[in-house]
Amino acid sequence: MPEPLRAATWRFALPHTTAAVPLARALIRNTLADIGAPVDGDTAELLTAELVANAVQHTDGDEPIELVVELVPTGGWQVEVHDQDPTPPGGFDGPGRPEGPKRPGGDHPDGSPSLAERGRGLLLIRTLSADAGYRPTAFGKAVWFTLQPRGH
Repeated sequence: MPEPLRAATWRFALPHTTAAVPLARALIRNTLADIGAPVDGDTAELLTAELVANAVQHTDGDEPIELVVELVPTGGWQVEVHDQDPTPPGGFDGPGRPEGPKRPGGDHPDGSPSLAERGRGLLLIRTLSADAGYRPTAFGKAVWFTLQPRGH
């Protein structure tokens, strides 16, 4: 009988700048490759880049963003991006999962972009991950997604 997988966690501090996006992609790519993770690395990179880009774009300040990569005992992966802004991310209906599918619409009366121009990252996360959500933390929030091992 095979030995059960043990949980393992990697934590990386990223700058609160756009330079964090390619850095996060490289960290995910290298971490998953170094341990031979049985997940789709391209999907992991894409979704990680979305979360990091959102954290940089939608939070103020220059405090670092933290990237947390965790191997869970089921063999899946959870990726979290922590920032120091407690404001819930747009497109989430409360702590936990993203809101359901939305249709693109026209520009809003307040001048904000239409759903056709925003929210594509959340749609990708909702579509390509096994699960996704956010949770409050002691210093802000963590937005996360999970990927199942290939073949599940």
